[in-house]
Amino acid sequence: MADLSIDFVGIKAPNPFWLASAPPTDKAYNVERAFEAGWGGVVWKTLGEDPAAVNVSSRYSALYDHNGEVSGFNNIELITDRSLEINLREIEAVKKSWPDRALVVSLMMPCEEQIWKTILKQVEATGADGIELNFGCPHGMPERGMGAAVGQVPEYVEMVTRWCKEHSKMPVIVKLTPNITDVRFPARAAKSGGADAVSLINTINSITSIDLDAMAARPIVDGKSTHGGYCGPAVKPIALNMVGEIARDPETAGLPISGIGGIGNWRDAAEFISLGAGSVQVCTAAMIYGFNIVTEMKEGLSNWMDSKGYESIEDFKGLAVPNTTDWKKLNMNYKVVATIDEDKCIGCGRCYQACEDTSHQAIEVTANEDGTNSFGIIDDNCVGCNLCEITCPVDDCITMDERSKGQPYMNWMQDERNPHREEA
Repeated sequence: MADLSIDFVGIKAPNPFWLASAPPTDKAYNVERAFEAGWGGVVWKTLGEDPAAVNVSSRYSALYDHNGEVSGFNNIELITDRSLEINLREIEAVKKSWPDRALVVSLMMPCEEQIWKTILKQVEATGADGIELNFGCPHGMPERGMGAAVGQVPEYVEMVTRWCKEHSKMPVIVKLTPNITDVRFPARAAKSGGADAVSLINTINSITSIDLDAMAARPIVDGKSTHGGYCGPAVKPIALNMVGEIARDPETAGLPISGIGGIGNWRDAAEFISLGAGSVQVCTAAMIYGFNIVTEMKEGLSNWMDSKGYESIEDFKGLAVPNTTDWKKLNMNYKVVATIDEDKCIGCGRCYQACEDTSHQAIEVTANEDGTNSFGIIDDNCVGCNLCEITCPVDDCITMDERSKGQPYMNWMQDERNPHREEA
């Protein structure tokens, strides 16, 4: 059986599945239920200065897929609304009761060194395993000069990170905002400041929908609303890209990463790990389905690792990074063409409609005597865009077959069709 245990910047956990800093990690009761369910760690909901933040009533909204499942989740809740004293006392008690689990404390403070110095000593006294600097919260707190207001300025990221490394012995994880043009710059700043790791992504600025009767965005607070933080399955592609960008950036290569964003099952976790994440954090899926989802996550990941011959998380961590590159380095001689399996085809015509209307007119339709239609690929027209395969409702009915074997590698910088090609 695969070993799921991890050692993430010196923080040990029995598995890589942590709960992210959010409502599910707001207090001891929730965290202990999570540990009882089998989660490997938690990042305690963000602590701030006293007096504690005050939250509004009506805090979440969501987008749903055609099956009624939540595909995107919006949150306007702020950091903890409980006092520092209560949170610190509970953190210490939980860590004593669960010494084998990772317990990281999320922090958000004004950009004043003395304030950070004070809170770091208080957190260190609890026995917590590390701290996560919340430089990503996109709503409410940036208006107060914190959260994403810090994360969007690399100089601030480096400055506060350095303070934390100077005034604490705990591992420092910097949580990055996705609400930025290029996530590599704050990641580089975190590394320059001495960060032990980065975690990403935090939530994305969003308005999920408008109530057309109330003429207000959801969630509605007494007839008004505001932008919130978007998370859930819909943000996973954005998160994977940003994790990959940091993992393959020469200036941050090797910087440990805790992956966050739309993780809801073992496969999601494996994808983040393959792009270099040493731990993964979950929020939305736990809020929608409860803490027991971690059982299936652990079993699924373990079974998949066994099937691949991976004995530990380290065995496949980062294996997808070398295969993630810039567009200009892709092989221009590589070619695939669609093939339709006539025995599996149900004649729905979705592939034809999509290709004929919006793509390359590479599918021909033949009317049969029994009133049904047959579909075939016009090879010379097919550019291998994958659209037909994506639209087909039948598994493996349409496959993309390589037709470029024996062709030499040639990237865009070498291609004669590129008027600005560079010498290889």
